Amino acid sequence: MRSLVASGVDVCFGNPGTSEMHFVAALDSVEGMRPVLGLFEGVVTGAADGYGRMAGKPACTLLHLGPGLANGLANLHNARRASSPVVTIVGGHATSHSRYESPLTSDIKGFARPVSHWTHSSTSALTVGADAARAVQASMEAPEQIATLILPADTAWGKADTVAAPLPVPVPARVGDGTIEHIAALVQHGVKTAILLRGNALREEGLRAAGRIAAKTGARLLCDTFAPRLQRGAERVPVERLPYFAEQVGRQPRDAQAFHDRPEDSGTVEVS
Repeated sequence: MRSLVASGVDVCFGNPGTSEMHFVAALDSVEGMRPVLGLFEGVVTGAADGYGRMAGKPACTLLHLGPGLANGLANLHNARRASSPVVTIVGGHATSHSRYESPLTSDIKGFARPVSHWTHSSTSALTVGADAARAVQASMEAPEQIATLILPADTAWGKADTVAAPLPVPVPARVGDGTIEHIAALVQHGVKTAILLRGNALREEGLRAAGRIAAKTGARLLCDTFAPRLQRGAERVPVERLPYFAEQVGRQPRDAQAFHDRPEDSGTVEVS
C-alpha cells in the first residue's frame, strides 16, 4: 500500500472479498490512499477508467479473484481501447491453497491477459512493494495502459520490510526529424492535409499547437469518433469528429472537395 502511494496512486476503487481483507485493513492504516467502494465490479473498473482519463494517472482497482475480475472486464476493455492508465489488483487464494481447486479458483492471468499490457503475480510479501511500483510504471508507459497485479492472500498478509521507491515514467519515443520535415513540407506546399489528433494531442497544449499549424497551413483537424478525452469550450481550438459511418464522409461539402475531387493531392497525418 505504501509503495502504491509513494508511486502517486492515491485512489482505490474496490469490490473486495475475503482474500483481499488484509489489503482492506491496510487502507485503514496507511495515509494517502482514498478507498471508494463499488457494489459491482463493472462500476469499479468503469470508475478507474474515467479517473485515468481525467487525472492522467492511474487509480488502482481491488477485485476478488478471477470471477470478480471477469465481472469487470467490459470496462477494462473500454479502458484498454481508451489507453487509460489503470493498476488492476486482483486478490488470489493463498498459494498453498490453490491446488485444492476451490469453487472460485480460476485462471486469473487468462482473464487478465486480453485487457492488460502487463500482468504479474506476486510470489512473496517481500516483493509486493517492488511489484506494485513496477505495475504503476507499466501503466504509465505510453500510450497509457492497464497493468494487472495478482496478489495471492499469503503475499498480502505477510510482512514486507521496505517501501519500494517509485520508478521513472517511461518517456514516449520522439518522432524522427526526417518524418517531421516530410510532414512540414507536405502542409506547406498546398497539399490538402487532415491532421488526425489522438491521445494527449487532444489536451489543451496539443490543441493549441495543432491550432497554430491549422491557422498557418489550412490543415483540417480531426479526431476519432469516440475520443477518450477531448477538451472543449470557449476559445479552445475546434476539432471535428470523424463520422461513425464511413459513407457519411462524402456527404459533407468540405469532405467532397478535399478528398473526392483530387484524392492524389490529399494527405492525412496522425498525431497522438
